[in-house]
Amino acid sequence: MKRATAKAMAAGAAMLALASPARPEIQPERTGVPLPAANAAPVPEDIPVALLVDLTNGQILFEREADRRFMPASVTKVMTVYTAFKLIDAGQLRLDMPFRYTQELEDAWYAEGSNMFLRANDRPTIAQLLLGITTVSGNDASVAMAVAAAGSLDRWLELMNENAAELGMQNTHFGSPNGYPDGGQTYTSARDLALLGEAVTQRYPALYHRFFGHRTLTWGDITQGNHDPVTGRVPGADGLKTGFTNEAGYTFLGSARRGDTRLVMVLAGSPTARERDTAARALLEWGFEAFDRRTIVPAGAKVARARVQDGAEDAVPLEPASDVVVALPRGMRPDRYALELTYRGPVEAPVAKGQPVARLRLSIDGRPTLDLPLEAGEAVPRANPLQRVVNAVESWLT
Repeated sequence: MKRATAKAMAAGAAMLALASPARPEIQPERTGVPLPAANAAPVPEDIPVALLVDLTNGQILFEREADRRFMPASVTKVMTVYTAFKLIDAGQLRLDMPFRYTQELEDAWYAEGSNMFLRANDRPTIAQLLLGITTVSGNDASVAMAVAAAGSLDRWLELMNENAAELGMQNTHFGSPNGYPDGGQTYTSARDLALLGEAVTQRYPALYHRFFGHRTLTWGDITQGNHDPVTGRVPGADGLKTGFTNEAGYTFLGSARRGDTRLVMVLAGSPTARERDTAARALLEWGFEAFDRRTIVPAGAKVARARVQDGAEDAVPLEPASDVVVALPRGMRPDRYALELTYRGPVEAPVAKGQPVARLRLSIDGRPTLDLPLEAGEAVPRANPLQRVVNAVESWLT
């Protein structure tokens, strides 16, 4: 494993004045670090699970037990909505398609937990069911969506779990479309929910803005309010979903955007709704206000060189595909963070331009907080016979 020289690390750390963030997706392997006590996130200790992610680069601003499994309760419905969005985007489901709600579904789900209060022979469209799920957390609307879109609950659950696997949700399984207690078949983690929150907001932004963030919904003669604690209360907040069961406690998957910065947050296991809601609002505000976002390495900058084996050149320059934008705690001295280059080498030729070769890791106070790919800045073809002889002699001499 090769590492960057101190000179290369210092050169990267010096590039602090530039701006223009890029927005790669969260990667499951990235790890975060709680900030020092002087800049600590406002999450009470009796909320056991918490996570705050900056989607600008996937940097984790705060985490507590992010991989701990828990029951998501109604936050499960975000995967039901994501699954519907994916089918709509693929042209396999129409927003104006009506669905006849059956007597069997009414008998099973009318007034069973949070409800849209659908009745037998009602004919809601897919769009109306989505609003029933996102705005009033309808258990009935979620089951209706499953049957309308997939023909059966079992097939819908297969789609939900396939989507979870595709998103890299390694600690997640869905046994229901709505999070209603199912004997522990439905579980997830904060890190997995952050991946789901990113996918909903980033892959289907038009559908997200159409169906999330509504404050009330009227169906028939019943008007209900949205329990989302941040939308309309925190500037830039626009979703996503609360959850509660006696077994799960109070949970929230939320998101907000200001300018080019979008945050996704998760709280789980809160003992009360008030504590969850207060912490959710405070955590989002902290995520925007407690950090300076800076470009420390611009796109195309040659960060370092990686050795190449059997190549026409003995090394290849490394560069990020996009600006490396990081969130640094406000007021942090430059000597409290460092950049480190790692790769498995030497890299075997031929090397294509743009080929992922190495990783650039940001550490704050000696603890890794962000890990991003570096690409080959130019192509290196395989060495010809004469070049191989020269390489062999140079290798022998060194």
